[in-house]
Amino acid sequence: MNRPKMATEKGVPSNSRVMMLLGQLERMNGDIVRQAETARQVTAKILHLIQTQEKSGKEVMSKGSSGMEVILASLESTRDVQTILNILSILTELLTVGRGRRVGVFVSKGGTGILFHTLLSASKEMPPSEELMLQLHSLLAKVGPKDRKFGVAARLSGALNVTVNLIKQNLQNPKLLLPCLQVLRVYSTNSVNAISLGKNGVVELLFKVLAPYSKKNTSLLKVALDALGALLKSKTNARRAADGGYVPILLALYADWHRNDARHRHMLIRKGLLVCLRNITNIKLGRKAFVEADGMRVLYNSSTECLPVRTLDPLVNTSSLIMRKCFPKNRLPLPTIKSAFVFQLPHVPGTGPAGRTYSQGPGGRTDPQRCSKTSQKVDDVVDESDDNDEADTENDTENEEDEKDQQSPNDDIETDLNKLHPRKGPGRPYEELRVYERFFVELSEDFQGFNFESSKSSSNTSLSSPFSSSVAPVRSPPRPIIVPTAQAFSPKHTLSLPGLPKDPQLPPPASASSPPAPLTPLQLDNIHVSKDQEKTEDSHIPTTDRRDRTLSPLGRPPTEAQTIEKDLAHVLERVSLDALDGVLPLDADEAHIGVKQDDVSVTRQIQSPLLLGGLSARRSGGGGSNWSSDCGSEGPEDEAAEGAVLEVPDTALLLPLHDPDLYVEMVKGTLSVPQYAEVAYPDYFGHVAPTFREPLLERVYGVQRAKIFQDIERLIHPNDILDKVVYDLDIPSCPVIEDDGESLKFNSQFESGNLRKAVQVRKFEYDLVLNSDINSNHYHQWFYFEVSGMKVGTTYRFNIINCEKSNSQFNYGMQALMYSVQEAISGSPRWVRTGTDICYYKNHFARSSIAAGGLKGKSYYTLTFSINFKHKDDVCYFAYHYPYTYSTLKMHLSKLEALRTPQIYLRQDVLCETLGGNGCPLLTITAMPESNSNDHICQFRNRPLIFLSARVHPGETNASWVMKGTLEFLMGSSPLANSLRESYIFKIVPMLNPDGVINGNHRCSLSGEDLNRQWQSPNLELHPTIYHTKSLLQYLAHIQRAPLVFCDYHGHSRKKNVFMYGCSVKETVWQSNISATSSDLQEDLAYRALPKILSQIAPAFSMASCSFVVERSKESTARVVVWREIGVQRSYTMESTLCGCDQGKYKGLQIGTRELEEMGAQFCVALLRLKRLTGLRNHQHLLDLESDIIGSQAKVVSSCPTTYVLDEDEPSFLEAIDYSAESNDEDLEAENERAAEVREHPDLLEQLSDSDNHRE
Repeated sequence: MNRPKMATEKGVPSNSRVMMLLGQLERMNGDIVRQAETARQVTAKILHLIQTQEKSGKEVMSKGSSGMEVILASLESTRDVQTILNILSILTELLTVGRGRRVGVFVSKGGTGILFHTLLSASKEMPPSEELMLQLHSLLAKVGPKDRKFGVAARLSGALNVTVNLIKQNLQNPKLLLPCLQVLRVYSTNSVNAISLGKNGVVELLFKVLAPYSKKNTSLLKVALDALGALLKSKTNARRAADGGYVPILLALYADWHRNDARHRHMLIRKGLLVCLRNITNIKLGRKAFVEADGMRVLYNSSTECLPVRTLDPLVNTSSLIMRKCFPKNRLPLPTIKSAFVFQLPHVPGTGPAGRTYSQGPGGRTDPQRCSKTSQKVDDVVDESDDNDEADTENDTENEEDEKDQQSPNDDIETDLNKLHPRKGPGRPYEELRVYERFFVELSEDFQGFNFESSKSSSNTSLSSPFSSSVAPVRSPPRPIIVPTAQAFSPKHTLSLPGLPKDPQLPPPASASSPPAPLTPLQLDNIHVSKDQEKTEDSHIPTTDRRDRTLSPLGRPPTEAQTIEKDLAHVLERVSLDALDGVLPLDADEAHIGVKQDDVSVTRQIQSPLLLGGLSARRSGGGGSNWSSDCGSEGPEDEAAEGAVLEVPDTALLLPLHDPDLYVEMVKGTLSVPQYAEVAYPDYFGHVAPTFREPLLERVYGVQRAKIFQDIERLIHPNDILDKVVYDLDIPSCPVIEDDGESLKFNSQFESGNLRKAVQVRKFEYDLVLNSDINSNHYHQWFYFEVSGMKVGTTYRFNIINCEKSNSQFNYGMQALMYSVQEAISGSPRWVRTGTDICYYKNHFARSSIAAGGLKGKSYYTLTFSINFKHKDDVCYFAYHYPYTYSTLKMHLSKLEALRTPQIYLRQDVLCETLGGNGCPLLTITAMPESNSNDHICQFRNRPLIFLSARVHPGETNASWVMKGTLEFLMGSSPLANSLRESYIFKIVPMLNPDGVINGNHRCSLSGEDLNRQWQSPNLELHPTIYHTKSLLQYLAHIQRAPLVFCDYHGHSRKKNVFMYGCSVKETVWQSNISATSSDLQEDLAYRALPKILSQIAPAFSMASCSFVVERSKESTARVVVWREIGVQRSYTMESTLCGCDQGKYKGLQIGTRELEEMGAQFCVALLRLKRLTGLRNHQHLLDLESDIIGSQAKVVSSCPTTYVLDEDEPSFLEAIDYSAESNDEDLEAENERAAEVREHPDLLEQLSDSDNHRE
């Protein structure tokens, strides 16, 4: 080879001792073989200088010096063993320091190849020099991890076999064996090398090195385990180890080291054994061998003993990982993954979810409304894909979004510029759209027959306006509606409730001179609108119920929480339930309903049971609620219970938009697929938002691990498992199973209810299975069910076992909601956040490829939480989020109309009828013109339009609460509300998916499809609400009256705060790699105005979470279609968190209905400022109002472009929160580098996670 010429760095004296010796060595390189003795002496002197003088090493490795080249050239050309040893010692000294930089220089100079060349040459000597082999392998072990081509070079040079042969010959020589194993560990990280080494018997060879507990050669054993663990990553090697019977050996070794390592000094050896087991159990054969060797019990017992020592968490986490993988995959305890209910579509589409569902085979029952499917032809719960090797060889960072994680974060961004520019024209002929003119009467109304003078002088609410609602006719209920009464408590329970006397006789009426003053609720039209200041004004809105009973609103008492609850407890209705053969007159006025107010309570007499429909109903045997069925029997206790007296709060006095009697009337006209006949207590009583704050739940360290171990105990101690079904919708004749009173009672047979099955697995633990969306086989997230028969002082655990999403805010402080009937009776009718030990993790229930959308080997996830009930034999309801039913909407709309003044233009239309036969309401709200003069009429007709919609996804109930806040504000009497109505015409579709809401779906309509993916080409028969809503917008585009703002209210299950998604060509191009001209990027920034205003005035709103990027997967959503086809620049999706906030005034708090309604009102306020910014109308009083709204201390939001927001925004936790079977493995070695990176940088986690299921 060409001899290098010595070079020195500036400042390094060329006549230094070490540099002179290197120069001498350089000159000998051409004839070093014949000058072996001289070379031996020179290299010895260089070694001595480097060992004794630190500066000598720095001179050799200094930048610009060629000392390393000279040393490597000498090593390559010499054949003298001693010279080689000297040079290897020199290299060892040089590479020991420098934090890897020197090793990098060594590798860059070709040092690795020269070492392999020297190793091969030395191996040809018989016998090879032990000291030389020791030095070579020690140096290779140091260099290997820094050389990415190390494994390939070793294989190609033949060094692989040299090291293996050396190990075989020196199994009893620990001194030489240790560096050989260190090099083998590096070799094995290359997958091709691992397979080659396995074929050469290295796996079996390494098992000869492993030994029981001993204090000797622990370093050797640790390195051998590391090498073995790396080899076993190969499926071939793992199969070889399983076939060879090595799994029991590993378990025995682990048990031995666990038992004897009492002081935990050899944790790395124990961890190494677990890593080997983990890699073997990545294949089916390994898992089978592990279970047969009683590995579950061995690891469970050892892990239980390690739990008290926190430093042993890596062992516990890895053991947990292995046990979860080896836990036999169970099928869901269901006959089919299809919904328990069936709705026959007018025609079955050839493609899509509904088409696939129907193609899987018919159910067992022929009832078109309901089907138990007990004789399913195709077993769609499990299939062969659930238990094959490929399906279960998941890596350590596997989660539901791995497929997406392999892609670039920008893969979903739209890159076709033609699709990024709005289309010209609505795409449909005007002749087809003219029929929608009837929904826009206000655009042509001349008000010639309206008396403006009388309306101005009127101060009372007018219900006789010519612009009243168009209400759909009330339909006859399919079966009697059962209203919550005292009879709803299980008759076998002994109730001890306040105001529940044993004597069923009514108490004598109290004499009082005046009725009590009802509490005035918080008025949304007077809420504060500054993020930094809290200003609340009280206003009074008259409340009129359906019997024209006007309650006089008086001043609000002190607002302390204790005062409100105390007053609420005193405002009660006493309901007397007298048995009258189970039949009531149809007319409520004939039911002896009397109201007598005094200073203590409001008394009302209602005969029992109250059946709306004139038919009697029998209670089911348990469940805590009424159900018309032939299941169960009633004895003397049932008859005695009918005479009970129940005090319930008169929430109508506190909630101006709630009336229990009116709610029941609305339920009568609501059509459900299961033909629900019950009314849930929370929907009947109503919800009064709590005055106290509900902080995000702090996650307890180790809670998930504890829950997982309890699950594993089911396999370890099967005799402790009851496995008792207590509720099953697949038995339609008797879903509530009778028992001896030792189990909780469940029920979900009411509007928006969702619970399919409840299984008691332990005395106080229940597995709950959610029902899939109708005509679908998945979407399990929304739940709403009733529980009764509980005991006090007992911790119950509920596990919802068929969740599908790979992540959840339940891991980040979110709690479920509970409504206690006894708390409501005591004066607190409200939903409260509840539950402890909450976590969300992958479980052992397998999802079939059908349920997983064609993906194989997926599992369901468990949401688990614990609850301690405060009252014995209470009736409690649990929900995913604050329920808001279709009947509630109808009640609210009816009550809103009662609030309308003559100055408000309000019209309610029925846009269309849904698949289930329910009406889809359409609201028009604006201000009446000042007069019928041409100028005023012209101003009225030419007001810009705002188009709002909500609740396209039934499970996103928070969207309805935000919409409620918007509607209340629009109907308010404040100056802001008046200005808003005078500025705009509002078109509102408050519930786009009534059928899904009614039937307890989470995402779909009765067609089994996500309606927010149908906006491009909606089907008139299958998607009527979307078809007609889009037609309204197309009509407006045709007459040149496209809305100024379109906003679709949604809920977000994976992120905190409230934020918006919009559409921008420029920001989409910025986030992609496409090239665009300046003309393509011409865009008005007006789309940013509304979210920016909201970030200034709405405490829960976060501008940083907003995104204005257009994605391919969203091209069929309302936001994108309205932007692209209708030409609405300000087209938004407003997402409200289901959890809480991590910024602003509500930071660290869970969100409630008060905050959601406030957000709806703040949206209206933001439209006022937008009005000023767009220059449509420039009244001075509006400017003054705006200055008050924003305030001098308003938060200033940066105008910098919003980044592409798709990734998770969650902080990291001390305990790794996993979403896979390989949970909580904190191994920081090479095989887990990616998992460690995710834990250290949470923003890298699932950057495209759940983009379809959690957003829009």
